[in-house]
Amino acid sequence: MTKVTHEFDLYGKHYALEAGELAKQATGACVVRQGDSTVLVAATVSNQRKDYDFFPLTVDFIERMYAVGRIPGGYLKRESRPSEKATLTARMIDRPLRPSFPDGFRNEVQVVAMPLVADQIDPVDTICVMAASAALTIGGVPFEGPLACVRVGRDADTGEWLVNPTYEERDNSDLDLELAGTADFISMVEASANEVSEDEILAAMAFGQEAIAAFCAEEEAFFEKWIEANGPIEPKEYELDEPVPEVVERVGAHYDEMAAALHDADKASRTAKVNELKERIREEFSDQEREEWSRALNVELKALEKHAMRDMVIDTGERVDGRSATEIRPLMVKPDYLPLVHGSGLFQRGQTQVLSVATLGMLNEWQRLDTIEPVDGKRYIHHYNFPPYCTGETGRLGAPKRREIGHGNLAERALLPVIPSEDEFPYAIRVVSEVMESNGSSSMASTCGSTLALMDAGVPISRPVSGIAMGLIQERGETVVLSDIQGLEDFLGDMDFKVCGTERGITALQMDNKATGLTQEILARALAQAKEGRAFILKTMLDAIPEPRTQPKETAPQIISISIPEDKIRDVIGSGGKVIRGIQDDTGATIDIQEDGTVFIAGVGGAGDEAAERIKAIVKVPEVGEEYVGHVVNVQPFGAFVELLPGKDGLLHISRMAQGRVEKVEDVLNVGDEVRVKVIEVDERGKVSLDRLDKPEAPGGPSQRAGNGPRRHNPNGPGSTRTRKPGDRGAGGGPKPRRRHRS
Repeated sequence: MTKVTHEFDLYGKHYALEAGELAKQATGACVVRQGDSTVLVAATVSNQRKDYDFFPLTVDFIERMYAVGRIPGGYLKRESRPSEKATLTARMIDRPLRPSFPDGFRNEVQVVAMPLVADQIDPVDTICVMAASAALTIGGVPFEGPLACVRVGRDADTGEWLVNPTYEERDNSDLDLELAGTADFISMVEASANEVSEDEILAAMAFGQEAIAAFCAEEEAFFEKWIEANGPIEPKEYELDEPVPEVVERVGAHYDEMAAALHDADKASRTAKVNELKERIREEFSDQEREEWSRALNVELKALEKHAMRDMVIDTGERVDGRSATEIRPLMVKPDYLPLVHGSGLFQRGQTQVLSVATLGMLNEWQRLDTIEPVDGKRYIHHYNFPPYCTGETGRLGAPKRREIGHGNLAERALLPVIPSEDEFPYAIRVVSEVMESNGSSSMASTCGSTLALMDAGVPISRPVSGIAMGLIQERGETVVLSDIQGLEDFLGDMDFKVCGTERGITALQMDNKATGLTQEILARALAQAKEGRAFILKTMLDAIPEPRTQPKETAPQIISISIPEDKIRDVIGSGGKVIRGIQDDTGATIDIQEDGTVFIAGVGGAGDEAAERIKAIVKVPEVGEEYVGHVVNVQPFGAFVELLPGKDGLLHISRMAQGRVEKVEDVLNVGDEVRVKVIEVDERGKVSLDRLDKPEAPGGPSQRAGNGPRRHNPNGPGSTRTRKPGDRGAGGGPKPRRRHRS
């Protein structure tokens, strides 16, 4: 096997495809580079056909931290569970590959994508599809390729379309659109957008289709070089699961019965009728026939249900639940559904019901990410849970599955453009969507329910978001676009097209397409129909909660942001954290101090305000003219130290304690006494001098002089027999008391 490399430039980026050197025992393997980012994709097909009635394809995306020159975090120092981004990338590779294999392919296929270098400039995800396509093709697998995936962005300053933009270019883009497919049609779409219009989305998709075709042409050029170096690519022979004519005929005879069983709006009732019919059909076959044709029988029963459902839509314009193509199922919207939680919303559409719950926390509770991407973490988090009971089934509960991660990410991307900035709303935000019932479009219900929960929590989102799932039936040359598809229409239809957005534009898209005839005109119809549906749903939501609460609920932490001088951070923290721990223990608040002096304080029921005041008191520098009520904390012969603020004392000199002469400080003030004082001086070292307000009469008689200050004894005044000598510095010839300050 000779190593082959094909390098090319497209849309301002440099690429290379390479095969024949790494992973040669796999069915096919290919290395793809964009810039210095390098990905190896190895595809392996089992030799034996499995006795399945589905296509057994597995796609894994393996992150290795050496690709970015880092050692994994944690105790074990070994990569373990895939990150959320790795799972999403595996799904992105899987979705265009799966419909490209022939019907009846039952050999196990495993595609493993592994980044070898992630240069932190060019993402590694989209090029994996091209690498998988090339690996399968040179491996001789029956596969409708070549395939490619591109990311389309748009420069916010110039409006120029970008293909596979760098991370820096993505930061300046209002659109992040990923498309995959062949040179002729799009099979997968994933997008987040900053309220982009339907027309702009269509233009971006048309441009993306051209870009996909350009990459597919480069793959063809690579295959030509491969053939020149290694000879023709010999297609491998795989036994396909072919229909059994007798089974097709005998099952097909029950078409009218299947159509009647399907015509029921209730999912449980319809499912029971369909399953009962399928069981009766199976009983018409002998035990030997059921054993011999078990796989074929399952396939044809599914096909019977599919054809009956699709024909009903095409021939009558009516769906299994009696709706028209554009009709949306009945809605139920209930914000503020749960007590005590920070925010909640129940959203139900037909037999799909989702309860979303929002929780607010400190910014330091953001999610930290340890991936090969240059992203540290995120402060808005959305999680989606799909327990078995929501479909009336039993099953194992455990770690979230790929579907749950993908649906949660879609809702997160849909709402992220309307989440306020940290400066406007200094909280970390987590929303959890619990699917209570599911009959299709649960991810869109979670988007709507999460909007309700955020508004109920007092999160000042810029605009509410709603979502809807669109479907497509293409049969006998006819095309019908369906609004608000249910589970059966998703499973047996040609397209699942989820659209989320505000009244201003689209914020997220996700599409899986099985139809090769998906034209721009059909996409335009689907987006226009989705816009009408989103508006209808949004109106119902706003009737229930017109706008976000003006502030978080009492049960939510009140987060206060203050700024302190950087040189005061040490004072607030204290030795070994003693001061800050004391404030937190006394008030119940949580405090997070940033390096620039920004302090975030979270507390419930006024705890945050109390903690903020204590921090302000620590860093505050008293100013001349300010008045305080303080307590005496120390007494010296020359005066008393009065605590003005926590950790900040001032000196009240003995001469300013009373009206008249004070012989001894303890005659007027003692430790613990409360005293009203005024700041009269703050020297260059921050030492504070005080004057007492409301001075009492000095012990021993009333004052003999007018004014606020006490009368000073003058040893050289009238009646004095003492003559001041050089070196005399104070009353009685003794040394003048030094003014000593304590901070």
